[in-house]
Amino acid sequence: MTTDTSSPRTAARAVDLAKIYGTGDTKVVALGGVTVEFTAGRYTAIMGPSGSGKSTLMHCMAALDSSTSGQVFIGDTELSELDDRELTRLRRDKIGFIFQAFNLVPTLTARENITLPLDIAGRDIDKDWFDTVIATVGLADRLGHKPNQLSGGQQQRVACARALVSQPEIIFADEPTGNLDSRSGTEVLSFLRRSVREFGQTIVMVTHDPNAAAYSDRVLFLADGRIVDEMTDPTAEKVLERMKGFDAVGQHP
Repeated sequence: MTTDTSSPRTAARAVDLAKIYGTGDTKVVALGGVTVEFTAGRYTAIMGPSGSGKSTLMHCMAALDSSTSGQVFIGDTELSELDDRELTRLRRDKIGFIFQAFNLVPTLTARENITLPLDIAGRDIDKDWFDTVIATVGLADRLGHKPNQLSGGQQQRVACARALVSQPEIIFADEPTGNLDSRSGTEVLSFLRRSVREFGQTIVMVTHDPNAAAYSDRVLFLADGRIVDEMTDPTAEKVLERMKGFDAVGQHP
């Protein structure tokens, strides 16, 4: 990949993003005015305790949920300006998803699961890129297998390949190693890291695991629906230390 000396491109951004559930006594502020940018070709981890807003932020950024107020942009496209059909097309063409539960179709082979978004979109498969992705995730000898014939780590690598094969603007990963043992989790995180470093992919990952966060370029810490801190070039030790610091002042990312 050639080095781009121009200003880094923004893959996605939020401006004063708020998400409020309920009214009156039952009102819950899930996001309280978040402004953030995700630079193209970078790997960002989002951390915070249960209820901090990290999954809500990702779901609003990924066009899986609507915001109460504020703006979300994927590239130069503002989500609130799109109708349902345009949002569906944007999710299909511009965004990749990796979920904790893999979300594979059990009746399809690994190959069919990987190419499913392209098949639905009626887009041709770039064979060279497909082969590159398969080689990177190490699934060449598993393409004919169905999900129940694969280990959890292999299933998640299929999900990673599916997200990457359509060459999206940005990939959102929600606790992608949450259902995996440590070895399988390391394989998946290493693949995501390689996809950023070698292919220039943009990844935003929600995680509670300092070891997972250490694979990223930047960590955002959320508490009570707001970004309260961030760290660049993280290590597991630095992330853990920062989290202990939040604990000391009553916040719990």
